[in-house]
Amino acid sequence: MTTHEPRRSSTGKLPVIAPVGEFDIDNLAPLEAEIETVIATHPGLVLDASGIRFADSMFLRLVLATHQRTDLRIAAPSSTVTRLFGVVGADTFLHIHPTVDAARTP
Repeated sequence: MTTHEPRRSSTGKLPVIAPVGEFDIDNLAPLEAEIETVIATHPGLVLDASGIRFADSMFLRLVLATHQRTDLRIAAPSSTVTRLFGVVGADTFLHIHPTVDAARTP
């Protein structure tokens, strides 16, 4: 099952979106909508990518588009996400952090 559980903080740090599951063209819309909602009211967001078991080029497109529009920080990417970013070279310019806490630190 794919879920989108945003975790927001009242401390002024960037909000965290923690999607879980598989993300492809068939089920990416809820994640995209959540990202749109967050960036409409915050200067950026942390994407906790630890729970992503599968991601295709549509997920990559969403990440790259979000990166261009706002302060996107990727936290704790799963091996699947790490591999996807590495194959296309996105790991050389995306803001990737080992933990959510590290990503939330300015």
